[in-house]
Amino acid sequence: MLRVEGTIVNHDRVYNGAVEIDEVTGLIVNVGEATGHSDIDTKGCLIFPGFGDVHIHAREDSSGLESYKEDFTTVGQAALQGGVAHVADMPNNRIAPVDDARYEAKEALAAKCAVHVTLYAGIGPHTRPLTRHVPYKAFMGPSVGDLFFSSQEELERAIGFYRGKNVSFHCEDPVILNESKGEPTHEQRRPARAELTATEFALYLIEKYELQGKLCHYSVGQGLPKIAAAKARGLRVTCEVTPHHLFFDTTDLTDENRPWLQMNPPLRAPEDRTALIEALRNGLIDYIATDHAPHTHEENAKGISGVPHLDTYGAFAAWLIKEHHFTPEQIARVCAFNPGNFVREFLPADCGEGFGVIAPGYVGSLTLLDMETPWTVQREEVKTKCAWSPFEGFTFPGRVRSTVIRGKVHGVAS
Repeated sequence: MLRVEGTIVNHDRVYNGAVEIDEVTGLIVNVGEATGHSDIDTKGCLIFPGFGDVHIHAREDSSGLESYKEDFTTVGQAALQGGVAHVADMPNNRIAPVDDARYEAKEALAAKCAVHVTLYAGIGPHTRPLTRHVPYKAFMGPSVGDLFFSSQEELERAIGFYRGKNVSFHCEDPVILNESKGEPTHEQRRPARAELTATEFALYLIEKYELQGKLCHYSVGQGLPKIAAAKARGLRVTCEVTPHHLFFDTTDLTDENRPWLQMNPPLRAPEDRTALIEALRNGLIDYIATDHAPHTHEENAKGISGVPHLDTYGAFAAWLIKEHHFTPEQIARVCAFNPGNFVREFLPADCGEGFGVIAPGYVGSLTLLDMETPWTVQREEVKTKCAWSPFEGFTFPGRVRSTVIRGKVHGVAS
């Protein structure tokens, strides 16, 4: 039995207590009062339910063609460093999981990951739902392989087969992207209006086809009222935001750093960044999801979009607490409770009540966030196989001390 005692944080309260985890079942068996005994050092730490990242790209599939960037083993290592106890991996692989056989083949590869992996299945112009209950991802604009659409009409024809399913949307309108492809900068080639138009269409599809919808890596402040209105009228829609859209904006771009700060959707204006922070704080945005996109430094230099973030997930949460005055409960909501709710219906029986809450019956995975030890990110320390971070040289005000996975302690901080 592992006993962890200290300052416990759930989405609804912070208190001094103790949690006991059965190391055989991996589940929490008791949460009670502090007695002065803890099996691990928690001084200066906040004890969160294990963080969850509902949007990553592990890159590995049965082709093996992109495993040089990342694989499920290195994803697990980076996740442990970032205090992330479970991840949800996107389907835009060379051999995309679009049917039962491909999904099961990728699932077998994911089994070696040190943290729990939920897999999205892909939606393309000619796909159909799997026979099992899984989450899906629809890429409106160009992506790897053929998992994307060239028009709203083509997308709606495909979504019609997925009525009632759990579908996440990459909201960039392909027609507007095509019209803008000759613009001089990446940010102008993927303008805010492409996201706004796609947001309106995604919300239309969620309502018409009774989807449980999620809007991925949201970046435009002007679209937030549309999401708020949809939620107010009862649509089952949630929304992600990435660390890079909360931390960087277009004023940070230079000729030198532009290749390392290129992603889809791109960085936006300072007022967008401010609006996203406030929407995350007030609950309109539901998840911090990294869109962890591990490409090599050489690939980014050639114009490939995407940045890695798993290693720095927990440290970024500490930054939100210290620099933007998020409460620990707010962090628990967007980093643990809501991600746990998202994956719960897809979990195996041995996960009990699931992730995201420190309570009996839930998975015994914890994130110990050291709020007294700053961390300057160095390339040599990151565990992602692509071996770099957009935060290199930046000092976060806190860091993950250790990550507990089903009652097993993984030390991080040196």
